[in-house]
Amino acid sequence: MAWIQINTIVEEALAEPLSDALMEAEAASVTFEDAKDQPIFEPEIGTTPIWGVTKVVGLFDAEVDSKAVIELLTQIIPQVPAEQYKVEQLEDKDWIRAWMDQFKPMQFGDNLWIVPSWCEPPQPEAINLMLDPGMAFGTGTHPTTSLCLTWLDQNAPQGLNVIDYGCGSGVLALAAKKLGAENVKGTDIDPQAITASQQNAERNNAQIEFALVKEFHSEPADLIVANILAGPLKELSPEFDRLLKPGGTLVLSGLLSNQAQDLVKHYKTVGIELDSMQTQEEWGLLAGKKLAKKTYQAW
Repeated sequence: MAWIQINTIVEEALAEPLSDALMEAEAASVTFEDAKDQPIFEPEIGTTPIWGVTKVVGLFDAEVDSKAVIELLTQIIPQVPAEQYKVEQLEDKDWIRAWMDQFKPMQFGDNLWIVPSWCEPPQPEAINLMLDPGMAFGTGTHPTTSLCLTWLDQNAPQGLNVIDYGCGSGVLALAAKKLGAENVKGTDIDPQAITASQQNAERNNAQIEFALVKEFHSEPADLIVANILAGPLKELSPEFDRLLKPGGTLVLSGLLSNQAQDLVKHYKTVGIELDSMQTQEEWGLLAGKKLAKKTYQAW
């Protein structure tokens, strides 16, 4: 099937209204792109990251009357004149196959692989997680997920009770289970993440309990892995203190390396010593122990 893109560059305030207008014009999809190399590392929870200057792209069937679409857009968003829109023909190819070809098996540490379901495991004797890229975050391609998976491979949680907090696709929970954890639970604020995690657990024949944060219950764990963002990681320190056994291990990622020292200082106030740091690109991972002398408060 042939497709066209209708796109333009607008200020942040017009990005969402233009997206709505494109959908009203029956676009198959709408995407936002950074128009000025302005990375957004840590958007607010529950928000869509939008840049100060944003390229808004609508995808349409090539048979659509592009002039009529642009005319409708100018009626809805008069601030954007018709001549500002660009119409681009997309190459007619097998987009599903092109998307699949982007993803190859990836190795983390010595023994752990993530393998898309349409690929054969390069090392059948290794620990292979069959995981399809989906809408939930966490398929191993991002440095923070890579850091966490490598840490788990190097520190196999044999016989431990593990919590994956902010589970996304469930990949860290799956890795912990496959690496020998006795009991693994995962939680997230996004229902879509819970669904994706459950599906991935079923695909890998792994018994893991996933639940939304508001419905999540757990005994104190030996290990908590949280790959979120620095802001939420800081806010969640009392919760992690509550959910972690004295002497248990906390692994935090999703933070920029220049945010690490602030988190180290903050976690000392709740009796958790984050004394190990690893980095990949500009991202970091912190790991450490909850002080055994700290009295756990039952809940």
